[in-house]
Amino acid sequence: MSSFFIKKKGSEKPAKKGENTAGIKRKADADGGNKGRAKKGSSRLNEEISSDSETEVPVVSRKRRQKEEEEVDETAQEKKLRLAKLYLEQLRVEEEDKAEEEAFEKEIIAGRLQEDVLEQRGKLQRFIAKDLQPPDLADVRLLRGHQLPVTCLVISPDDKHIFSGAKDCSIIKWDVESGKKLFTIPGGRKGTEDRHVGHTAHILCMAISSDGKYLATGDKNKLIMIWEAATCKHLYKFTGHKDAVSGLSFRKGTHDLYSASHDRAVKVWNVDENAYVETLFGHQDVITGLDCLSRERCVTAGGRDGTVRVWKITEESQLIFHGHEGSIDCIQLINEEHMITGADDGSVAVWSVGRKKPLATVKQAHGCQGDGGLQQPHWISAVAALLNSDTVASGASSCSHNSKVQLWRCAEGFRSLQPLFEVPVAGFVNSLKFSNSGNFLVAGVGQEHRLGRWWRIKEAKNGLYIIPLKKKTLEQDSANGI
Repeated sequence: MSSFFIKKKGSEKPAKKGENTAGIKRKADADGGNKGRAKKGSSRLNEEISSDSETEVPVVSRKRRQKEEEEVDETAQEKKLRLAKLYLEQLRVEEEDKAEEEAFEKEIIAGRLQEDVLEQRGKLQRFIAKDLQPPDLADVRLLRGHQLPVTCLVISPDDKHIFSGAKDCSIIKWDVESGKKLFTIPGGRKGTEDRHVGHTAHILCMAISSDGKYLATGDKNKLIMIWEAATCKHLYKFTGHKDAVSGLSFRKGTHDLYSASHDRAVKVWNVDENAYVETLFGHQDVITGLDCLSRERCVTAGGRDGTVRVWKITEESQLIFHGHEGSIDCIQLINEEHMITGADDGSVAVWSVGRKKPLATVKQAHGCQGDGGLQQPHWISAVAALLNSDTVASGASSCSHNSKVQLWRCAEGFRSLQPLFEVPVAGFVNSLKFSNSGNFLVAGVGQEHRLGRWWRIKEAKNGLYIIPLKKKTLEQDSANGI
């Protein structure tokens, strides 16, 4: 018979859980019957009683059953109330998540606004130099296309293209990723100015607007050409300078163009209107370099007059700075308040517009050339700055082909220059530019100096060196104990 009938007919109460087996075993021993039979009976009784006793139900099943019973028991009104509470709880969670996202966005915006304010004040300095390490020389690329020395270059705002100018009067647009020439504006011969679209004299400088729309180029024949950067289509020709155009820069966020010349003048142009605005005078020697950022002012290097000048356009005034012992041949703004210059006395200097003397000067920054007492420092022919950072670079001219690009770290407050590493290149470093992202540095190199032919390095190659800027990884920092 089944255990159900045994339970019904027996006079004994059901054994409690935990007592069943022990009680039945004791009863079987007392009967004194056959041991095998007793054991079999004991096993059978144990099986019968345990099948009727409470069995352990899994927790999940128990909860599910309890929930189903509650759902069956609750009224329609209670169900509506429960669902309403659940909906309100979901809304509360969503609102908390939304509030967290908005707070995060506000923090990002506040950070960006703070950076913008610091940038406008010239106090923004991103400390990235500590993360840079020397590139593998195998990763440095040389782009060749010009027949004569490269004198100037610019990088498009999106870092995808490089424009270069040279003594062969040509302009080349390069693709950074592939290294291929995308477009070439050929140079013309002297005497063909009336019919040739382009330059017929050495190109000495170029600039690109911050939106990448316009490209401006200046040559030794006193001309400024304006091009459509995307298509390299010729747009305008600016005339007015009385000597070679040696410096060009677009004011950031505008299409206002500043130009500098060997005629010692600075001119302001409005490219959108194809119009001349005004001329500023002050330098006592040829102007060799010019730069500007977003403020309505520009900075210039005055060659052998030994001065650096800050031109306040709206006030029609200028600030004059002295510091180098030789001709100041190149200049670049680091931010709105600080700049770097290089001179033919071999020195590199960092300046603040609030002080008339350099904050930091490194003499013989690229060493010396010559023997014994006839040693002369290598000319500093190009400088560059990674905008709003602590990283700058310099390039030099050398009698030998063993030239180099030197990277420097500006200490906090710009009060010292510390060498980071150097990259060897062959020839005169006539132009240097950091990419906007800071991922690479481009050096325009030639067999001759961009401003003359004092000597020539036959072993050098006229072209562009693209130098990748490698950054230390977390694994490398850990290995170095940082």
